[in-house]
Amino acid sequence: MGFAVGHVCEVSGRRGADRHETGRGYGRAMATPSGPCPLCEKHRGVGALVGPVLWADEQVVVSHRPLSRETGSVVAGYLFVETRDHVARWQDLDARQAAAVARASWTAARILADRFASEHVFTAIVGLGVAHVHQHVFVRHPGTPATMPWHDPESWDDAPRLDARGLDHLADALRARFDALM
Repeated sequence: MGFAVGHVCEVSGRRGADRHETGRGYGRAMATPSGPCPLCEKHRGVGALVGPVLWADEQVVVSHRPLSRETGSVVAGYLFVETRDHVARWQDLDARQAAAVARASWTAARILADRFASEHVFTAIVGLGVAHVHQHVFVRHPGTPATMPWHDPESWDDAPRLDARGLDHLADALRARFDALM
């Protein structure tokens, strides 16, 4: 069961080529026909996924991962590039949307590599947990042991972590770089 193409998100009011997959065990954050999309809610400033917005235009929003509710901290340099329009799958984006995600992700990777003097910045679009296109863009911090999984910077206990003040400071610096490059 899923929404028809052209579904209008009940939270954002945006129309999208939207194919919410339900009942397949893709994760607790999956939007369902009876519930709002958590990323559309995030774009309205609502919910646990809200983090500092670093850059936005009519196509995409770039934000930093929010502070953990459990620890009050976050590993520095984990960004999300999300489409404003509610589109569930990468292949359903139109050319303009795909180009906007690609440009914002590429810029984010360059900014993170420079800011953290990192050799590796990883990106991934997975789409199993939330049926709204979003690209993860995150730094592998210098000194990360080779035994740490590439996809889970939180698993390294010595990864640089930020509190609220530190996250605000980093967000200000990243915003300035986005503004200069975009």
